[in-house]
Amino acid sequence: MGIHRVDQLTWVEDDFQPVVEFGGWLVALMNWSPRFDLSGWGTLERHNHTDEVFVLQKGRAVLFVDTDAGLECIDMTPGVVCNVTQGTWHNVIGTTDVQWLIVESRHAPDQATEYRPLTDDERINLLGQFPEWLVQP
Repeated sequence: MGIHRVDQLTWVEDDFQPVVEFGGWLVALMNWSPRFDLSGWGTLERHNHTDEVFVLQKGRAVLFVDTDAGLECIDMTPGVVCNVTQGTWHNVIGTTDVQWLIVESRHAPDQATEYRPLTDDERINLLGQFPEWLVQP
């Protein structure tokens, strides 16, 4: 049996950082980086071997997913768990002060994330769903 303790972990740099890995799962913090900016969006990703949980901690963010009903843009609410199911194309956009808590299973290197660009029609569809705060100058 290990040492009993509580680890208090944080991440203040840009992008994704695992903070806890145990058994088959991983918890990460993810902060704004240029890939989460409206000017740089346009790619979807999916994980074929895990669900991925997003919890908005601070800032403003949208999660966009390709569901059975088509592309959907979700204006995220802090503290609400958004579980993106295995194999679902998705991505996020956020304000420069954004932070998400991410929970997913640990992947083996041969279970890499897949990426694909949004089509022009998909971009137009999503732009029409964006909340006002995201498209205001």
